[in-house]
Amino acid sequence: MSTQAETLNSFLSFRLDDELFAANVGKVLEILEIPKITKVPRSPEYMRGVVNLRGNVLPVIDTRTKFGLPPTSDTVNSCILVLSIASAGKNITLGAVVDAVQEVMEIDNSAIQAVPSMGTRYKSEFIDGMVKLNDQFIMLLNLDLVFTSEEVFVLEEAAGSKN
Repeated sequence: MSTQAETLNSFLSFRLDDELFAANVGKVLEILEIPKITKVPRSPEYMRGVVNLRGNVLPVIDTRTKFGLPPTSDTVNSCILVLSIASAGKNITLGAVVDAVQEVMEIDNSAIQAVPSMGTRYKSEFIDGMVKLNDQFIMLLNLDLVFTSEEVFVLEEAAGSKN
């Protein structure tokens, strides 16, 4: 027996450039205005730096850079999604700068389409599917697969070096 709770999923949609992405709300801990970000020397290109989040060091990544989009200046709509991801058998918390948060939406499993094997510049391993909404596709991200275990280690090391 299937219930509505089993077929609907809540996602937070956000914008990078002209493209829409969505992440399961269970992975999003909070949304922050962009504070002063402290650079970490010799960190990967996609890492913006670290911020103080209630006494804890939060590594912050530039999602545009990580996804191969051209860099841009932050705007009044730019924000940091504080995410909890599982990688290499552990949970880590990190911040991801996005151009704008759109909305929380309920998506029925039947509306999720498979990712085409061609036609997207993003690695399809971390895209769970696509949903068409108002003539635009939204890519549903599997945040646990966006970072390799080596990248997670680098993020943890960078955060630890500022403690």
